[in-house]
Amino acid sequence: MSVETPLAPRLLTGLCYLAMMSLSIGLNLLPVFLTTISATYGGAGGLTQEQLGRLGAIMFSGLVVGIVVGGPLADRLGAKPFALFGNALVSLSLIAAAFASGYAALGTGLFFLGVGAGVLDMVLSPIVAALNPARRAAAMNWLHSFYCVGAVVTILTGTLVLRAGCGWRTACLLLAPLPLGLLAAFAPRRFPALSAAGGRLGLRSLLRHGWFWGAMAAIGLGGATEAGLAQWLPAYAETALGFPTWVGGGALLLFSVAMAVGRMAVGVAGTQLEPFCVMAWGSGLTVILFLAGSFLPVPGLALAACIAAGVTGSCLWPTMLAVTADRYPDGGASMYGALGALGNVGGIGMPWIVGWVADWRNLHWGLAVAALAPAVMLPLVLALRARRRA
Repeated sequence: MSVETPLAPRLLTGLCYLAMMSLSIGLNLLPVFLTTISATYGGAGGLTQEQLGRLGAIMFSGLVVGIVVGGPLADRLGAKPFALFGNALVSLSLIAAAFASGYAALGTGLFFLGVGAGVLDMVLSPIVAALNPARRAAAMNWLHSFYCVGAVVTILTGTLVLRAGCGWRTACLLLAPLPLGLLAAFAPRRFPALSAAGGRLGLRSLLRHGWFWGAMAAIGLGGATEAGLAQWLPAYAETALGFPTWVGGGALLLFSVAMAVGRMAVGVAGTQLEPFCVMAWGSGLTVILFLAGSFLPVPGLALAACIAAGVTGSCLWPTMLAVTADRYPDGGASMYGALGALGNVGGIGMPWIVGWVADWRNLHWGLAVAALAPAVMLPLVLALRARRRA
């Protein structure tokens, strides 16, 4: 019989940060290899833009399934089984995707990769919130900054694999050991309860609050803002701006660095910044940078605008999650699951919409359509701010 170690909040928080990197692997490897996957699985003519966008949608669909199914179960069974299961499924799915023989098999592997990432997405935020009740907002921004750190590691690995003349399969196998290592590290650890001793505020009760509905919509728009650009940035750099493949991967790497810097800055600032103002400014500036990246006639400037949008858009998801957690501190894993599911609905829809518009017109217009997400989020954030004490 296994024996759990005493609860160690700082160590377990650090392991959760690393597990956020494991989650990030599942969601950031695909964009680096879109053009390679098109040639590998699409024959002489390659896959259509819609088929490539569909792969991202399949992966994010698995993410939502993992979040929605896992949340209520984690409230009943505790966080630890899901932290273990999520890392195990990410690793196994990476191996399965590496050996996928066709488009359908690849889609299946990506779906279960998304499920594993979704389970981690659902459980890591409430664990970190429970471990850090006095600094919840800062800890949440730090947690989600490690998603970007994981993206940097994943994209750098993928880009180096491309430069070495290897492909998608090699990158999957190189990244699979990280979640396996985390599985071993989490196994002996004791985990905290996900709600306060006084009980948990049920999801049905939360859904009676109009403010909570607004928060879910805002996180959905934040997810659409991130995924709409991140899933297509390498392909946009290559096919629309005319850069070589390695530059496309490098652009996504720099975009992820920009997001990490933005989230860490908000985390370091803590209570010195008013979170709703941060999100309002972030939304407005992201709209400007999306449009600049779409239509500036100089390719280098357009690509720079896309990368800079990583800083301005980075705060939207974790800061909205943090202010909601502060308003409903006893929401439990189901609350985080509902928020995460709505956030990733944006991640499902927007990359597919970008691909559909690109087939109809071109990728310049596809990226421009993605600017609608932060544009709609701006007034919504201001409305939530006005009613934050209602």
